[in-house]
Amino acid sequence: MIQTLFGSLDEEKKPSFLERMKEAVSRTRENLSERIEDVVSIGKEIDRTTLDDLEATLIGADLGTTTTHEVLQKLRDKADRKQIKDAKELKRLLKEELLAILDAAESRPPKKVEHPPEVILVVGVNGTGKTTTIGKLSQVFRSQGKTVLMCAADTFRAAAIEQLEIWGQRTGTEVIKTKAGGDPAAVLFDALQSAAARKTDYVIVDTAGRLHTKQNLMLELEKMTRTAQRIVPGAPHETLLVMDATTGQNGLQQARLFTQSAGVTGIVLTKLDGTAKGGVVVAISRELGLPVRFVGVGEKVGDLLPFDTKEFVESLFA
Repeated sequence: MIQTLFGSLDEEKKPSFLERMKEAVSRTRENLSERIEDVVSIGKEIDRTTLDDLEATLIGADLGTTTTHEVLQKLRDKADRKQIKDAKELKRLLKEELLAILDAAESRPPKKVEHPPEVILVVGVNGTGKTTTIGKLSQVFRSQGKTVLMCAADTFRAAAIEQLEIWGQRTGTEVIKTKAGGDPAAVLFDALQSAAARKTDYVIVDTAGRLHTKQNLMLELEKMTRTAQRIVPGAPHETLLVMDATTGQNGLQQARLFTQSAGVTGIVLTKLDGTAKGGVVVAISRELGLPVRFVGVGEKVGDLLPFDTKEFVESLFA
């Protein structure tokens, strides 16, 4: 997917995934990697005391208290057995633990869709970059030679419909919409019928970012799911929750609401380039048990990257 996304033309002129990720998490890397050096330089031997000093650094990178404690406990066991000789070894072991957490969540691959369209429901709180993410996701698929329809089912906000139309123009993607205040399930029905008739590869569905109560949210999403399944068996094939990396741990509670109500299968983390707390990626994987599918690393249409666990961990320390 990554090779398809960036293409083969002028490959030497285009930054690699690792380079783009390193740039996106540069603030996190500076805080994390440099502070590890500072912590280790305080004492000659890496022991429990050294690792206690590291705790604040990991929490500061937004790994979260639970994840930090789990990681450090494993490292303390190794330190007790004198298995951590220097900062280089500490970083290697830390990378191993972070990668294991991310890979555990990644063990839930997307459904294989034999017959188009593949239906992707996109959910999340207003302000996280949900509608923008849909536009960028459309560009990802179109750059792979796929056909895409965008469905403006966030009918509660006229601005959401207008914003999606703008992204449709930018990416050359048709948007199926209705008037503001219309029935979201009805516009989804129209979009799926159109996509099925044309054999469109992907339908990406915007949904309301905020309903008054958890029950309202659940009922609305359940209604949309039933509608989708009437037209496309097995739909939605993926339900992506858009989260804002800059909100860090504060966004996790909102995320739990959606994961409980919406059957979320994966995360899209936006604004990763705007925070020094990129460790929240690990916290999300650990605490929500969900894979990160894509990360937003900028404002441009091509600044949505398929997530790679190994490259991400490397970028935190490279």
